Amino acid sequence: MSERLLKSVIPTHRVKEGGGFWVRRPAAMGSLMSPFLLLDEMGPANYGPGEAVGAPWHPHRGFETVTYMLSGKMQHEDSAGNHGDLTPGDVQWMTAGRGIIHSEEPHEDFQKTGGLMHGFQIWVNLPAKDKMMEPRYQEIPSSQSPTIEKNGVWARVVAGQCMGVDSQIDTVIPITYIHLKMSPGSSLIQPINLGLNCMLYLFNGSVEISGKGVKDGNLALLDDGSEINLVSQEGCELLILAGPEINEPIARYGPFVMNTRDEIIQAIDDYNNGTLA
Repeated sequence: MSERLLKSVIPTHRVKEGGGFWVRRPAAMGSLMSPFLLLDEMGPANYGPGEAVGAPWHPHRGFETVTYMLSGKMQHEDSAGNHGDLTPGDVQWMTAGRGIIHSEEPHEDFQKTGGLMHGFQIWVNLPAKDKMMEPRYQEIPSSQSPTIEKNGVWARVVAGQCMGVDSQIDTVIPITYIHLKMSPGSSLIQPINLGLNCMLYLFNGSVEISGKGVKDGNLALLDDGSEINLVSQEGCELLILAGPEINEPIARYGPFVMNTRDEIIQAIDDYNNGTLA
């Protein structure tokens, strides 16, 4: 077995998204994170009644969005008539494929009371052969989202496998997405297949990766290897993300991620003439 060592650490910065909500986002994105196009930590933010904002109607084509709620309550709907709620622990894995138009807004119940809103949205690229696949949703409520706790380490397995527990998400490409909470003094050895890109996002406390420390608000990029050796002296909370390199050109314009400029122009034309979704 070979340990994955820390290759580089990327800090985050705060930016406004959607209707004006704050997110924490790694300062460098793109090919460094392939196949992940974006990693946004939404909040944590405390809202008073009627103050919370979301992402009004907008289109997507050519990739997947993964929304994972930690606190608060959101509601979504789309151009195909789908709708539902997202509460703490829920996961929505939306494959936009050839195109979908949707909205994600604070739930009306949350708007009445206000409270803490916290979660993640991650964009996963699709290979060229899958960019125009039929759109689909996989919505996993908290009660069906697999979790496990051993030796001071708690994990929710959004995608992939951890401590003998497997996710039920069907991913287009092999993806690992694990939420970890590590108690002070705990450790974990997490297998990751050789050849996959792998990164950790710390959003509470600090962790040592093969002896090198990473703190809250940083994205750690790891080199190749078959396992990650994690130790947390003071306790921490983090995401593990891994997936294959998609060695294809990326043409990106707002909510569209394709391979060529012509495909982007076509996506814009389809959206404008009502044939995107």
